[in-house]
Amino acid sequence: MPSSPPLLDGVTVIDLTRVLAGPFCTMMLGDLGAEVIKIEAPGRGDDTRAWGPPFTESGESAYFLSANRNKRSLTLNLKSPRGLEILKRLLAQGDVLVDNFRAGTLERWGLGFDALQVLRPGLIYCTLTGYGSDGPYKDRPGYDFMVQAMGGFMSVTGPVDGPPTRAGIAIADLAAGMFACNAILASLFDQQRTGRGHRIDMALLDSMVALMGYVASNYLVSGEPAGRYGNGHPNIVPYQEFKAKDRHFAFAAGNDGQWQAFCQAIERPEWATDERYATNKARVQNRAEVSQMLGAVFAERDAEAWMALCEEIGIPSAPINDISKVFEDPQVQARGLKGQVDHPVDGPIPMVGSPLRVLTAPPTVRLPPPTLGQHTDEILRERLNLSKMEISALRRDGVV
Repeated sequence: MPSSPPLLDGVTVIDLTRVLAGPFCTMMLGDLGAEVIKIEAPGRGDDTRAWGPPFTESGESAYFLSANRNKRSLTLNLKSPRGLEILKRLLAQGDVLVDNFRAGTLERWGLGFDALQVLRPGLIYCTLTGYGSDGPYKDRPGYDFMVQAMGGFMSVTGPVDGPPTRAGIAIADLAAGMFACNAILASLFDQQRTGRGHRIDMALLDSMVALMGYVASNYLVSGEPAGRYGNGHPNIVPYQEFKAKDRHFAFAAGNDGQWQAFCQAIERPEWATDERYATNKARVQNRAEVSQMLGAVFAERDAEAWMALCEEIGIPSAPINDISKVFEDPQVQARGLKGQVDHPVDGPIPMVGSPLRVLTAPPTVRLPPPTLGQHTDEILRERLNLSKMEISALRRDGVV
């Protein structure tokens, strides 16, 4: 299949983000071919550069590496009038601006949406904050943990009789980054057609509430707040982890046909016709009993044997992998989800591959995660035609 130039070839993104939601968003834009100029504070950079261990041999944090490939790093003191002037000159050449400062920060710098449209007509301006640009919480700092708590996620996560539990990843940050990327891509499509700029106001809380999906819909329709089901499902039974003779594994009978096939395969045909278990509605109502009787059956054989049976009869099941097993999985390897990139200091470093499988214009890792300020000089030369002497003076004065 012939490949095309990267989908966002020629698009310039000015990236004023740090930590995770914003960098994850701009990394996806970079994966799709955009030129991403990551602007960082001189001497310090993105907060996550210090978030470790683990670190590489040169001191780069694994956390930072995870969300910053396909970017160039420019150090710039935005508290300096000359730094702001350089930012404005870069914005005049950009297509997208993404920031995750507190709400209103750029407006205080004289860079609100209207001013940006004068500076660069058609610019797409996306902010990522904890709670958005309006409402009573707009001035609060955004933290993933707080948003998981406020957005309802923790109320439905964790053991049935245990405490509310956060996700093992920063799911609100990652969701906001993905939603922001979607909104930017749609805005770029309209920008290409009409030349219009767009203002995107993306909030972690909004993203978390939206991600509640069918759980939120269950409440809105029924009026009943959702509870915690451990690894179970509020609407489907059985759909959870079970302990086999040797270890846990994941199992689901997603519809009544699968349930009947499984009952026949384990020589329990009466379960398929018993009115307490024959339909998913009945199984949900008798959740504890179904779980108990399946648990007793699964304890008789090793997990591998059960998963082989499920594969044979077309029933969903899966091992519960730790992260080392994930990257040993043949499907993960076949999909290229473990990649490698040559870092300018550390040499070859492993990275998670991009999940954006556009076969006719595949994403590529063109640039490794940058060292702090790695591309400052070349960006100032290429974009603003500054001389070596001018760049040296900016560095001497603490502007870059």
